[in-house]
Amino acid sequence: MEGTMRRMIDLLLASWLAFGATASARDLDDIRREGVLRHLGVPYAHFVTGSGDGLDVELIQGFARDLGVRYEFVQTDWPHMFGDLTGQNARLDGDQVERFGETPIRGDLIANGLTVLGWRKQVVRYSEPTFPSGVWLITRAASPLHPIKPSGELENDIRATKASLDGVSVLASANSCLDPDLYQLDQTGADIRLAPEERTPDELIPALFNQDAETSLMDVSTTLLSLERWPGEIKVLGPISEQQTMAVGFRPDSPQLLAAFNDYLARVKADGSYPRTVKKYFPAMFDYFPNFFGEGGASK
Repeated sequence: MEGTMRRMIDLLLASWLAFGATASARDLDDIRREGVLRHLGVPYAHFVTGSGDGLDVELIQGFARDLGVRYEFVQTDWPHMFGDLTGQNARLDGDQVERFGETPIRGDLIANGLTVLGWRKQVVRYSEPTFPSGVWLITRAASPLHPIKPSGELENDIRATKASLDGVSVLASANSCLDPDLYQLDQTGADIRLAPEERTPDELIPALFNQDAETSLMDVSTTLLSLERWPGEIKVLGPISEQQTMAVGFRPDSPQLLAAFNDYLARVKADGSYPRTVKKYFPAMFDYFPNFFGEGGASK
């Protein structure tokens, strides 16, 4: 009897969760009818500062105004952001996507410096690129490790950087753009040390200063901000990845919302308002990626 009751309860709970997830999924018409756009974001670098502003906060606030609806920020974290968007958690498991744990949908899009990765394309639909990125290997300025000698060819520089890792400890972060499995670091002889899952990439910088490892993987934007924040304390050893991009993540069943955002993004890029916002939060990006935001866009 108890076993039968337990199975019944499990089935009821599963049905309830599935209904809750489905009932909360919305596309553009639903958002306009309900009058609110819910922005899922993880506090991270200058994309979502945690203080009510940030590049992605201003971008989505502008999108909400363009739609004529109220903007609502919904804070999430890296382990749960895909579940909060789609109703089912997801993570990278080797070279496969693992989906698990149905959960209520809490937001309409993810925008917090979300790197476009192959496995994530199986979970969300990405907007057009919003920001350039890539992964570098960094260390403390006082480290005896030396930067590679740039060859002018990114692939050669990546190989040279990886070749320097044999026996070197490396901080990394699973299920993020800093996941070592994405870059085959297990083949380099490096001592890979994974940060706690709840840490954001920019929290690896203090861990590096604390000598939790000799080096760390780090995305380009966070590295540039850290070089400004701690001048003379960090050095870049070389690239780990090809050039990457960031974008806004949408549910696969929200095609109208995605199309509306892409239209909005094209307009704010063309009129110079988006490049100006980028320059406000990431001024150094224009030195490294001068063509990404449009010719002359930063100075308009």
